Amino acid sequence: MNAQIPTLVLGAIATAFALGTVALAALVGPKRHNRAKLEAYECGIEPSPHAVAGGPGNAAGQRFPVKYYLTAMLFIIFDIEIVFLYPWAVHFDALGVFGLAAMALFIVNVSVAYAYEWRRGGLSWD
Repeated sequence: MNAQIPTLVLGAIATAFALGTVALAALVGPKRHNRAKLEAYECGIEPSPHAVAGGPGNAAGQRFPVKYYLTAMLFIIFDIEIVFLYPWAVHFDALGVFGLAAMALFIVNVSVAYAYEWRRGGLSWD
């Protein structure tokens, strides 16, 4: 039980900090509400009141551009790359040739995803 006390204390501190900052923001924060703040966020696309014929899953009446999905995919690619590259960089000397080969294979796989993003226009910001 003594080994878990620091973890429990850290969890209690994190919970208290999270709840405290939310409560403090609700008490101290500005309370000016306007029409734009109260509307649902729709990724910059105005919702259409008319449904488009196409199927049961298309109730919004409008399709999202592929650019939103490409941006999300780009974030996932960067995120996964960092999650795998950071521990590899920390223990690079202990992994040897196997670690180098595994990371080279990983870089090749990530490069395929980058090439797809680049070809589909996910890296050009307009």
